[in-house]
Amino acid sequence: MADERHSGDHPFRFPQDADRDFPHGGARSTPNGGPGVSGRARRRSGIRAEHIITMSGRHFLQIPGPTNVPERILRAMDRTVVDHRGAELPPVVFEIVEGLRGTFQSRDGAIALFPASGTGATEAAVVNTLNPGDRALAFNNGAFSHAFAEVARRFSVDVDEVDLPWDRGVPPDLIRDRLAADADHTYRALLVVHNETSTGATTDLAAVRRAMDAAGHPAFLIVDAVSSLASLDFRFDEWAVDVALAGSQKGLMLPPGLGIVCIGARALRRAEDVTTPRAFFDWRPVLKEMERGYFPFTPATLLLYGLREALRMLSEEGLPQVITRHRRLAEAVRAAVRAWERPVQCREPAEYSNTLTAVVVPEGADSDAVRRVAETHFNLSLGAGLGRLAGKVFRIGHLGSLNELEVLATLAGTELAMTVAGIQVPVGAGVAAAQRVLLEHVGT
Repeated sequence: MADERHSGDHPFRFPQDADRDFPHGGARSTPNGGPGVSGRARRRSGIRAEHIITMSGRHFLQIPGPTNVPERILRAMDRTVVDHRGAELPPVVFEIVEGLRGTFQSRDGAIALFPASGTGATEAAVVNTLNPGDRALAFNNGAFSHAFAEVARRFSVDVDEVDLPWDRGVPPDLIRDRLAADADHTYRALLVVHNETSTGATTDLAAVRRAMDAAGHPAFLIVDAVSSLASLDFRFDEWAVDVALAGSQKGLMLPPGLGIVCIGARALRRAEDVTTPRAFFDWRPVLKEMERGYFPFTPATLLLYGLREALRMLSEEGLPQVITRHRRLAEAVRAAVRAWERPVQCREPAEYSNTLTAVVVPEGADSDAVRRVAETHFNLSLGAGLGRLAGKVFRIGHLGSLNELEVLATLAGTELAMTVAGIQVPVGAGVAAAQRVLLEHVGT
């Protein structure tokens, strides 16, 4: 348990992160002919000048977020900064609210936007629904589910965190049994991560709602949808979610910087009674001002234009088609991993994530060696293993703005990186397996 616990600094900071991306002796590429790293920055980071390289071609950012930002969205943000109290902003905000409701699949869910990451949205979800001393039920089935519980603890919430293996989603039967045993309904909230980004395992939220109903428990259902929104099927209304939180940098195809919260009627009422100290993340003034098309703080104006364009792109493709595309590309990636004769971290096929795949490296191998080779030799960024999976898995992100050819290139680069790092795989086998899967869907 030690390596996924925070070190007294921040619940979303994993202790290995500081030196995991570019450890001493590694190399740092500067994609697209960028200026590289200054001498002062090199001295502070420990990166030596001879390890700075420049590569031609596009950088393949295939971590599970931030994801690649499409040209349309970049162009939408490439504009002069507008007056955030002027007449131009309200139409943008109103279109965003309606677009996000459609993406959350909610008719009336209240949308609150914060200039923050998903971590800020997590804090907003907690401080507006839970008081110090309230009990919450949470399940530690990955680094981000544990971090969710830690945020609640920082605000003196009494979190009953059930430790689970990091290889599957949260079992709905376990939720039912835990809630049914709480005859006095002391749990105020159930905290669930829809798609655990550290392991590549998805929790069945429809089954979670059925489990809660079977237990007859009134706890709030608060869901982290950071790596599922706009990529996986997420039904806020149908699953009676009370609060869902997300960020801009994954399925919504934007740079980091927007924390997004969708709020149901029960949670709106609850926020009026909560006494937890809150200021910036108090969603009540945010919702009030957003009804007028404005914010009670200076918003991330250019990101709002990008978000409007992203929602238009999702609407043009169609949300069902977006979800189907993610499933198709994920099946191709998993076929490649099978051809490499490597296991994935998630052990339950029904719970495989369609936005990322965590690939387990052989015993004695170091997944970070694969990542270093991918970055330095092939301009390919893969996700690190987090917490108790540090050094044991690397993660392939396949979400957001992505198509078949980009997935095939990513798989080819990953095969090369594994081979150079000393993990023997049949070169070409993964790409061929993925191609066969994708060919099944041509014209569909």
